[in-house]
Amino acid sequence: MTERNRHIRPILAALAALVLLPFATAQQDCPRGELDTRFCDVDGDMLADPPTDASQYVRPSTLVFTYAPTEDPAVYQGAFAEFMDYLSEKTGLPVQYFPVRSYAAQIEAMRAGRLHVAGFAAGAVQEGVNMAGFHPMALMAADDGSFGYEMEIIVKRGSDIEELADLAGRQLAFVSPTSNSGYKAPAALLYAELGLKPDEGYQTAFSGGHDNSILGVVNGDYEAAAIASTVLRRMVNREVLSLDDLEIIYTSQTFPSTAYGAVYDLDPELYAAVREAFLTFDWEGTALQAEFTDVNRWVPVDYATDWEVLRRIAAAEAEIGE
Repeated sequence: MTERNRHIRPILAALAALVLLPFATAQQDCPRGELDTRFCDVDGDMLADPPTDASQYVRPSTLVFTYAPTEDPAVYQGAFAEFMDYLSEKTGLPVQYFPVRSYAAQIEAMRAGRLHVAGFAAGAVQEGVNMAGFHPMALMAADDGSFGYEMEIIVKRGSDIEELADLAGRQLAFVSPTSNSGYKAPAALLYAELGLKPDEGYQTAFSGGHDNSILGVVNGDYEAAAIASTVLRRMVNREVLSLDDLEIIYTSQTFPSTAYGAVYDLDPELYAAVREAFLTFDWEGTALQAEFTDVNRWVPVDYATDWEVLRRIAAAEAEIGE
């Protein structure tokens, strides 16, 4: 570091603190629960309240949309193409797809204002809500309104790992620390059932995506993996692999699936139009219906109630590290 930079950096830091002080002071006394200190939750719905000053609403010239991180974002960019056209029609704005490679990158993009509408994987929703001001609006559902997925632990067919207890001392691939089925639920399960902690009772690896974990097991890169059932079924439907390549040694209860919604400070008219787009989009004959074959609509979601079980799992998983 140069001598000049040594003197300038403290000055810049002090100026930044002065700029942020009024905002921090205004926010420090508001109720917020688990939300980041940038947000308030006066109405108690566990979501960041929209700005009270209309000048702080976000009115982008282009809406940026993304789906949860996947190995091949182009697949889902194509699957959502017709929906993005419909979203553009409803909002009157062009819509751009933003491919992301990790849950952390997706959350940071929304927190930084670069992402306005998104599908957050179930386990990343809580962090998206708390840290980025994400507002879940809808879940994909079947004709009868049912929705959700299961966490599955898979091994390559013929493996000598046949039940949970066999994982002791072996390798288990996770997706990401923010993933419910790809980390939080299986880690909590193995600790509750067998007293096994990650990297103590068994070896861990992080693949970065459910599809990566699945292919890693098929190719022999991982001995076992914890994944979302819906991702596995979609890959089978696309003939990326066969169910005969794998064995499922554990299936969990049903969890809520990917939540779709918008950032908290989006202009209210745009916010309402985004919600309407999700809830009125006609799936019939679309690429979305071809990709997500077990569902055919979006239904409204309530974060406080629908994510209660996942928040409990996250709390239990946090205890493992204590």
